[in-house]
Amino acid sequence: MDKLERPREIIEYCLQPLGLATNTTEYKEAYRRLEHVIKTLQVMAARNNKPVAVDFSSLRTITIDEAAHGDEF
Repeated sequence: MDKLERPREIIEYCLQPLGLATNTTEYKEAYRRLEHVIKTLQVMAARNNKPVAVDFSSLRTITIDEAAHGDEF
């Protein structure tokens, strides 16, 4: 199994470029959100009883301005 097929390794790989300390609120919140996404994909794949391939490299980049929605921390 490829190392990046496991949720923890995928999340750590994605968050590493941000350079956040792992004990910060921001890191923990980003980790929580990514974990939710990965687990949701896993549940959907299990329901359909077949693998789900996701190629994030083809997705458009979006910028979310949480302050504009009143969701900033």
